[in-house]
Amino acid sequence: MLQNSRSHLFYQTDHPRPVLDRAEGIYMWDIEGNRFIDGSSGAMVCNIGHSNPHVLEAMRRQMEKSTFGYRLHFVTEASEALAAKVSELAWPGMDRVFFVSGGSEAVESAIKLAREWAVATAQPSRWKVISRYPSYHGCTLGALSVSGYDALTDPYLPMMVQMPKVPAPRWWLDGLDPDDPATGAHYAQMLEAQILEEGADSVLAFIMEPVGGASTGALVPPKGYMEAVREVCTRHGILLIHDEVLSGGGRTGHMFAGQNWGDAPDIIAISKGFGAGYVPLGAMIARGEIVEAVLKKGPFAHGFTYAGNPLACAAGLAVLEEIERHGMMQNAVSTGDLLKARLTGLMDEFPFIGEVRGIGMLLAFEVVADRKTKAPFDPAFKAYDRLTEEAYARGLIIYPRRSRGGYAGDHYLVAPPMITTPAQVDEIIEKLTGALRAFAPEALARMAG
Repeated sequence: MLQNSRSHLFYQTDHPRPVLDRAEGIYMWDIEGNRFIDGSSGAMVCNIGHSNPHVLEAMRRQMEKSTFGYRLHFVTEASEALAAKVSELAWPGMDRVFFVSGGSEAVESAIKLAREWAVATAQPSRWKVISRYPSYHGCTLGALSVSGYDALTDPYLPMMVQMPKVPAPRWWLDGLDPDDPATGAHYAQMLEAQILEEGADSVLAFIMEPVGGASTGALVPPKGYMEAVREVCTRHGILLIHDEVLSGGGRTGHMFAGQNWGDAPDIIAISKGFGAGYVPLGAMIARGEIVEAVLKKGPFAHGFTYAGNPLACAAGLAVLEEIERHGMMQNAVSTGDLLKARLTGLMDEFPFIGEVRGIGMLLAFEVVADRKTKAPFDPAFKAYDRLTEEAYARGLIIYPRRSRGGYAGDHYLVAPPMITTPAQVDEIIEKLTGALRAFAPEALARMAG
């Protein structure tokens, strides 16, 4: 009935989509029995795969006890247990957790906590949050104000305060060596120059994704960048916020992608793989002294109705237990290395694949009209959409985005669940190869001019 009736739903596009029937592991089926490989974990959400029995059982147990307890009326065992586990997994000293329902809420919370910290510590002149271009930090007006993705921010510019931006460390596009510490220093110096231009005493925080998400397609920072950024922020008294909404949750080999480099931020925003799609869940994690300074001055003037929902927290704790119990982070690295090698191998057949990038099970490839100059395809070609639809028609889901700030460029995130096996990598590559071959004739014709 649903398949043939007019839908009352609307989202971002008018692409027709089948009705989902069930999902298990890395696979999803529609009501006609067609099977899809979830090659992007939804929107990089379903990190542990679909229908995990342990998570479902934990949710059932919690539902039998309570499904809601307002955070100002009760502390729940589930929220306390999850907060303790998150604190254990984060850097030492990052031991205060504020639960939310999604990534935009987590980023919004981080920005507002940072501002309240500045006011509480007699630094009211600090309000600017520097971010990177391109970047994407969420769909609320506050999160959009620190996003650098024109197609999503332009319609709302009159309604928000646009925050300062510095270039993301896109070393491949800029023709720089990612293994040279000078490359990392180059991009960190751009941050320092922007801080000085704004006036250091007006800058509150710098927000960044340790490994790039949708806007930069699994961008891995060049050597020395993470350490240099931390030093710049510390020297100018600026808070460092890691947006781990997409990169957190284990798929880079650590619970937080920033742990691949070691230097701790001051605040973390996490969601997506944190709840792994079982329930809406996210969190802001902060250093204890930041929270204590705010609470000493008065209440944190911020909150959400569903913060710390016991059902969501019970599911989140079970997700983390499954990640550790089954060594999923280790598999994300080993099988992710295999997947990356197979994606890289496709460059031999398809000259329009310009780069394959990423770490662990957070990978992407970018297509270009000229591999040497890195020139993108004409935006009117809509390469990002065409290839995605070819893959979808073959039962493979990948995640496309414009790579050059929202209106041009084409990349695709390939980020299947962390439970993916080498045999399933073969399936992914087989279907992707078929899609690329269908996409190739017109792409090659455009490359030929």
